[in-house]
Amino acid sequence: MDTQNTSAPPRAESRTAGKNHPHAGGLRHDNARHTERFTVIGNHLAQHSDLSLVARGLAVYIQSLPAEARVDIKTLAARFPEGRDRIAAALRELETHGYLRRTRERLPGGRIITRTVSCNRPGHRGGTAEGHTPAAPKKRQPPARRKLLPAVPKPCYPAPALLQQATDLLAGLRRQDPRLLLSATDTEHLAPGVAAWLERDLTPTAVRDALTARLPAEPLYRPAAFLAHRLTAELPPLPPYRPPAPPPPIRHPFQTCDGCTRVFRSPTPGLCRDCRTPIATTA
Repeated sequence: MDTQNTSAPPRAESRTAGKNHPHAGGLRHDNARHTERFTVIGNHLAQHSDLSLVARGLAVYIQSLPAEARVDIKTLAARFPEGRDRIAAALRELETHGYLRRTRERLPGGRIITRTVSCNRPGHRGGTAEGHTPAAPKKRQPPARRKLLPAVPKPCYPAPALLQQATDLLAGLRRQDPRLLLSATDTEHLAPGVAAWLERDLTPTAVRDALTARLPAEPLYRPAAFLAHRLTAELPPLPPYRPPAPPPPIRHPFQTCDGCTRVFRSPTPGLCRDCRTPIATTA
């Protein structure tokens, strides 16, 4: 009765621990939320099927570095034990799959350097991932240059008082029409043209009326350009030449003749003309 039957099948167990549960023995995460000193890494890099572990680890390290950090082979080989050859191969892998861009640039002094750009998302040229410092600043498109104002006439004698009168006239145009509000730069550009008009014997009122007459009904997007065109296209001719008036005759002060006490005009005291004549004749 106490003999064990070794040929009998063992009793079936109801459930083998860990055999039928889908996640038994698998990975579990114990994560904490980072609030500083972290880098966001995409699963396209962490689980890349064509990148070696060395390349993936090197990409994570590079993406965690600040801008302008040195990532050449010599610097990386001094930081990690993999050696120059494995690091160089990993860099080529990352460059092949778009996680690195390396270009050669010539500095103003003639020296050639290698510029490395880290791409945390190959093919994407947009913003920066949270917690990540970009490897190189994104170039901004330069603003379009504003078109220069047309040239204006110049006065023959640009006296400071004449230019100041022209500047005051331009500053008051906005009272005639609010659309003629000018900046200080525009006023400085237009002032010589107004001075050229004033130099042609026009009063400030006449110049103001000529500039503000027949204004278009539509908005003036560049009032300074409109005024510059009008100052040039409607410039009046120079006035006819008028010779200068002769100077007034010199009137000497009254003198009393030393010979006959006659009053006469002379620059200095002495004898009158009648008293001087006999003396001249006798001599």
